[in-house]
Amino acid sequence: MPELIRPSTVLPASRRPITIKTSDGLNLIGEIATPLSQITASLLMLHPNPSGGGMMDSHIYKKAANRLPALAGIEIIRFNTRGTKSEAGQSQGEYDFGKSERLDVLAAIEHCFTQAQVKDLYVIGWSFGTELALQYARDKRIKELILLSPPMLSTTDEDLDFWAKDGRHITALIPEHDDYLTPDQARVKFSKVPNIKQIDVKDGKHLWVGEPMVHRVLSEIVRVIAPDKLPLPTEV
Repeated sequence: MPELIRPSTVLPASRRPITIKTSDGLNLIGEIATPLSQITASLLMLHPNPSGGGMMDSHIYKKAANRLPALAGIEIIRFNTRGTKSEAGQSQGEYDFGKSERLDVLAAIEHCFTQAQVKDLYVIGWSFGTELALQYARDKRIKELILLSPPMLSTTDEDLDFWAKDGRHITALIPEHDDYLTPDQARVKFSKVPNIKQIDVKDGKHLWVGEPMVHRVLSEIVRVIAPDKLPLPTEV
């Protein structure tokens, strides 16, 4: 008999710890969850702000790693930025308000291509992670960006100008009841970036709490990377 997918559901994948080495000599801890069958693409995840409890195990990211390799063939690559701690351990260094984290993002991207040998890489940021993505994930080998609940607190107009000129597709999920950037505010903020597809999520909140919201977010991720794998099942 099929079983309902629950918050604790862990589906089959090959999971292995990784260590990402930054150019300033830090070791960052992480994990790669690889499909047991063919890989559709790989997704590098930039987590929410550690000063507010964000980490590689923040619930949407943990559930993505637990489900998407099996359900959509997506390889999930997660790591803790400098000073960030999770169940897997703590990365070296200290939180730097998104400044020195530039080196973390660059190192993680390079690790994906040179160590993990990914072919097609997408980058997703959630909250603080969207700032890191928009500011630092500019490597030409990256296919697209996905933004969850972008607060747009440190991302500048110059950053947005870069992406407008770059032209790569960006998908932004904006919760209806976001604490930082509402859908109407996002439309104004992104008005000069025609390659951003804004998706307003009714009843959504910044932290995407609840299984219906998890399913919606994971579905939108799959819609970008592997649309032929939709709809995602709710039971297995």
